[in-house]
Amino acid sequence: MTGPYRSAFGQDDRVLYPVATMADHTMSERLDGLNERRESAIHAGPERAVQRQHDKGKMLARERIEYLLDPGSFHELDMLARHRAHESGIEERPYTDGVITGWGTIDGRKVFLFSQDFTVFGGALGEVFAEKIHKVMDLALSVGAPFVGLNDGAGARIQEGVVSLDGYGGIFWRNVQASGVIPQISVVLGPCAGGAVYSPAMTDFIFMVREKSHMFITGPDVVKTVTGEEVTLEELGGAGSHSTKSGVATFVCEDEHEVLDEVKALLAQLPSNNLEEAPLVETDDPGDRLCPELNDLMPDSANVPYDMRTVIETVLDDGYFLEYHSAWAGNIVCGFGRLDGRSVGVVGNQPMHFAGVLDIEASEKAARFVRTCDAFNVPIITFVDVPGFLPGVDQEYGGIIRHGAKLLYAYCEATVPRIQVITRKAYGGAYVVMDSKSVGSDLSLAWPSAELAVMGPQGAVEIVHRRELQDAADPDTRRAELIDEYTEKFANPYVAAERGYVDDVIDPADTRVKLVAGLRMLVTKQEESPRRKHGNVPL
Repeated sequence: MTGPYRSAFGQDDRVLYPVATMADHTMSERLDGLNERRESAIHAGPERAVQRQHDKGKMLARERIEYLLDPGSFHELDMLARHRAHESGIEERPYTDGVITGWGTIDGRKVFLFSQDFTVFGGALGEVFAEKIHKVMDLALSVGAPFVGLNDGAGARIQEGVVSLDGYGGIFWRNVQASGVIPQISVVLGPCAGGAVYSPAMTDFIFMVREKSHMFITGPDVVKTVTGEEVTLEELGGAGSHSTKSGVATFVCEDEHEVLDEVKALLAQLPSNNLEEAPLVETDDPGDRLCPELNDLMPDSANVPYDMRTVIETVLDDGYFLEYHSAWAGNIVCGFGRLDGRSVGVVGNQPMHFAGVLDIEASEKAARFVRTCDAFNVPIITFVDVPGFLPGVDQEYGGIIRHGAKLLYAYCEATVPRIQVITRKAYGGAYVVMDSKSVGSDLSLAWPSAELAVMGPQGAVEIVHRRELQDAADPDTRRAELIDEYTEKFANPYVAAERGYVDDVIDPADTRVKLVAGLRMLVTKQEESPRRKHGNVPL
């Protein structure tokens, strides 16, 4: 056979026909051929695999896109792409190559995304698969729009070997280039194993579904072989473990519909890119609304806990609070809400858990959240009730010094509007770390119940007056007197207010009013950072 040739539709490229026959096709026939190819791409996975996906209670790749995006807004890229790994032993060449890519809108705002199709090669990544993701990531970064990855795949395509690994490397590199420029959201809806977990790990948020999502470097079988440990799939890499133990999962939901709804809710709190502001949402909740219930919230005893979430939800617009890492590091609360219609990030010590102390996990959680807010121009509100850092050998050996420094670094680095509200305890270095004026907070407010001191009254008395107590005729009585004196002198906000470390001591009922007024004042804040390649955050 000589001369130019074309491949037969639906057949291997090595089956050839003379192109001269193409001249006989009408436009109608050509459109029919296009539609056949598109239909083949839409139904790329075998029916058996489709049924298996549904039997597991999982949506198909296109169903997920359809649910997430505004109706009719999806524009697909590379629908007709097919692998070219002729020497890999894979005879089938389905369209899409196992991943669907493109752009659309959520609430009218542009987003780019990919959705892995588990029904095609188990969602495993090969060369063409990776190229499709690279292309859509490059587009998202160039136009400044959020990028969402719907992950449901078996990792690297073994048959394509190192080519697949190189494809993953290209994704990782692009994750880093986009970091802090556009929001990146990873939604894990099935298996995510081996090197595949590192792309989600470098994105801003990871969503998982209970009993459906799994993330791990090595599976249970490998763990047992190498270490002798026996562990189930769910225990090792399920949403429950990653939301409570590892801190890998940012948000966990009960099913796929809920998780995609939460993705929409999160995107509503974020700008499209680092040069824009988050959408302003009209609210019927007035900015001058008083919160008298906060006056009765604080217990008379400083040793009795209360729920900081109540404070947060009371002051935010309509009581809405999208909590970040809700099941991990419970001694600190982080999340998004709105004040006066503007998106804000909220950080607060949680007295209900470990008395609200800072430890390794709480420092990590809050530091990452603060940096995320700062990257995307979201103001930060910090509610302080912190007795200090958690003592203990495990904390010291685990690097609480290094990890605590991450939170300190994050606040010092942040240039967005920052307001601190001290509700009760503000002791020692932990007070400084929790966005004090000395590390750059724009406004510091304190309730009358605030206690600003190096340490709590009892500990301070034991150290400062040790010898006096040893020599006292009645040590217990004298200790109580000294504690009362210390409390009267230091366990209040007024010494700090005299020196300007606190800008105002406020009625708790006025908290929302003061925060709204402060944010309105700070809306035009501009702050230039020193010129440098990047800071050396204490990782």
